Amino acid sequence: MYKKGEYMKLSSKVNKNRYAYAFIAPYFMAFFTFGVYPIIYSIYLSFTKWGGTKASPKFIGLTNYERLIQDTTFYNSIKNTLIMWTANIIPQILFALFLAVALTSWRIKGKEFFRAIFYLPNLVTMASVGILFRFLLDWQTGALNSILISLNIIKEPVNWLQEISATRGTVAFINWWMWFGNTMILLMAGIKTISDDIYEAAIVDGAGKWQTFKSITLPLLQPTMLYVVVTSLIGGLTMFDVPAVLTNGDGSPQGSILTMVMYLYNTAFKNYNFGYAGAIGVGLFVLILIAVIFAFKLINRKPVYE
Repeated sequence: MYKKGEYMKLSSKVNKNRYAYAFIAPYFMAFFTFGVYPIIYSIYLSFTKWGGTKASPKFIGLTNYERLIQDTTFYNSIKNTLIMWTANIIPQILFALFLAVALTSWRIKGKEFFRAIFYLPNLVTMASVGILFRFLLDWQTGALNSILISLNIIKEPVNWLQEISATRGTVAFINWWMWFGNTMILLMAGIKTISDDIYEAAIVDGAGKWQTFKSITLPLLQPTMLYVVVTSLIGGLTMFDVPAVLTNGDGSPQGSILTMVMYLYNTAFKNYNFGYAGAIGVGLFVLILIAVIFAFKLINRKPVYE
């Protein structure tokens, strides 16, 4: 049994706890409104036929998914997305890892300045960078053709955005340039968490710089590397801004730049087939889930501190 004073204190504490729910309520309201509800509604639309009109969506069962399984354009969009993501992520991680090691282990003056400069592209919107490169690569007035012609490297203007390799390479380069600084910061944070005692013990045992990097730094960076790969994978498979701006949203040349999200967007907001777009969204979610599980299995094959 509580005494009168103790009961009043307990009651007051419980009443004050109610204010905490009031403070966190806006977050959950926004999360369910703009996060959970659109997902559930998209799944519902994937079983319907609807063109976005006032007429109610018509339930058609698994018809959209049967079409999706046979859709060659969807498979090509998967291939295009993976090609451009792979061409970006491999040099991004290698370059960011080199910079992270250099800026944490080497004696370099002005480290803070270089960190800020390398991270700066990440603060620019992707759409604006896509527009910039579209002007640079324009075959009539672009700066790239002007420079190459003035240097006698080419004799006449090249329509770079109609070349498959050049356009894919441009998308991969833009993503690499914009995100390697962010990856570098994450890897630097991971390196900083490694105890100096481990390196000192390795040096005492006669290990060189390459041996300590290979046997200590890389294995202990495994959790950070997993986070980098997974977040990059999710961002890469949902690639939209840069390829859409470079190609006016049509994925030219020959549909080689059409990504999965671009295909979803065109299906929903250009062709007004919201039901099939919902099925594409569900398919995209399943592919991302499979890719993330594969990344976890691949990188976490062996415990870090075994």
